[in-house]
Amino acid sequence: MNDEKKAAVEKALAKVANPIRASHSQRFFKTGKGEYGEGDQFLGVTVPDQRTVARQYRELALAEIKRLLASKIHEHRLTALFILVMRYKKAKTPAQKQTLVKFYLDNRSKINNWDLVDSSAPYILGDYLLDTNRHILDELVRSKIVWDRRIAVVATFKFIDVGDFADSFHLAEILLTDQHDLIQKAVGWMLREIGKRDQNAERFWLDKHYQKMPRTMLRYAIEKFPPALRQSYLKVK
Repeated sequence: MNDEKKAAVEKALAKVANPIRASHSQRFFKTGKGEYGEGDQFLGVTVPDQRTVARQYRELALAEIKRLLASKIHEHRLTALFILVMRYKKAKTPAQKQTLVKFYLDNRSKINNWDLVDSSAPYILGDYLLDTNRHILDELVRSKIVWDRRIAVVATFKFIDVGDFADSFHLAEILLTDQHDLIQKAVGWMLREIGKRDQNAERFWLDKHYQKMPRTMLRYAIEKFPPALRQSYLKVK
């Protein structure tokens, strides 16, 4: 029965596929040889349509979610993560949440593009770590795998949302010299989110570190600053 449901998810996504969108996605998500999304395949399904399918199959068993995550097709993996997020939000006990977080971490090798990370890390791992030890972030942020590092950084969005900035600053400091564009953007994004809530806190951190930051990271971090202030950081940089 579960196998039938997994096949039904794939069939539902195929019904709303768009070859033109798929071709665009192949380029947008850098799937060429040597690029970060090398080998990823697309059906051309919009995110809203994927969320609709995920809601229809939100009771899918973890074994079948795992099989979807193993697919080479990007939308199969993203829809699987949408289902997993829904399952996590519905979980009523710490044990249930822990099981889902373990599943998430155990299968993170399949969470291998930036939208897959951003659509899941804050809502599963980040939420879970609000009330427990966060040592896993230090392990992930030092990984050689770019997606592990991005999971660590983006998971802290959940902390930022409740006014807890310490871990975001800590990870940002570790990644100050990271050479990957997707990590520079993620760190800058988290710093920008902190600034939306407390610009003084962001500026205090930036004043210590901005001269060491890659320009992409800095630009993302100061994007919402007033023009004159933004230019003062860029000029000195």
